[in-house]
Amino acid sequence: MSLKLAFGLAVLALVCASGQQRASGYVLGPDDQIVIRALEGLDVGDKPVLIGTNGDITLPLIGRVEVAGLTVEQLETELVSRLKVYVKEPQISVTVTEFRSQPVSVFGAVASPGVIQLRGRKTLYEVLSMAGGPRETAGATISIVRLAENGPIPLPGATQDPTGRYSSAELDLKEILDGKNPSANIEIKPHDVISVSQGTDRKVYVVGDVQRFNLGGQRSLSVLSAVSLAGGLGHTARPEHALIFRPAPDGEKHQEIEVNIRQMLKGKAEDIALRPDDILVVPTSGTKVFGTVVQGILAGAVSAAIYAGAAH
Repeated sequence: MSLKLAFGLAVLALVCASGQQRASGYVLGPDDQIVIRALEGLDVGDKPVLIGTNGDITLPLIGRVEVAGLTVEQLETELVSRLKVYVKEPQISVTVTEFRSQPVSVFGAVASPGVIQLRGRKTLYEVLSMAGGPRETAGATISIVRLAENGPIPLPGATQDPTGRYSSAELDLKEILDGKNPSANIEIKPHDVISVSQGTDRKVYVVGDVQRFNLGGQRSLSVLSAVSLAGGLGHTARPEHALIFRPAPDGEKHQEIEVNIRQMLKGKAEDIALRPDDILVVPTSGTKVFGTVVQGILAGAVSAAIYAGAAH
């Protein structure tokens, strides 16, 4: 599944959930903006109320109210309790109109880097989805930095900086996307800083008779994985005659490595690990087209080689 598709499903779920404007369970904080509606007792109308930097608001009759740290429901209960002195059965509703107190910074190789405001409890996967998901050029790791006041990061290998003000951890991006390590999909806290690493510009190329072509920036990739990411073998493929063109250290010649993908699929041959800048060629039954592809590769025109393979 591609990064776009995987995160598209998560984004859809988030969009459906975003209609809950009352933000049940949301913990209020400084700079949040709320609207308080009362049938009687409070003369506030529908005017928004900004929670001050000290976490307080001031209301008619009631006076100063410590809001920071309360959920929407807890604030409603507190206001009802205070209004009972003046109104027999007060009815209060609180709506959050601006979420500003729980920022999370998401940087690096994501579609929409920047600051995201949490609305209730969110996992790492959900926050990445809110940032548009990793780009196709994303690297292999995600780093998280957390304020010490929010507790340690609950991950193996998490470390604390020498000042004791922060903790940090590094995760494998693929484990998060594939769901292979559910415990790594931790809850994200306000003021966390998340960074998705940038992939290297050095790539693995797959050309020839495959369903589509992949120019992935994977950190490590085997022959069978590359073929799978490229959509599988085509009808006219000759996988038993595949070749890996590997750049020589001097940059002048390519090393040719013969690979039998058919034997690999049967488990009778080792699945070879590809290196950055390797070019895996899966020939077709049309020798003319295959010759054109190889010629393009040896000439260094990778884009022309891909076009030739697609035109078989």
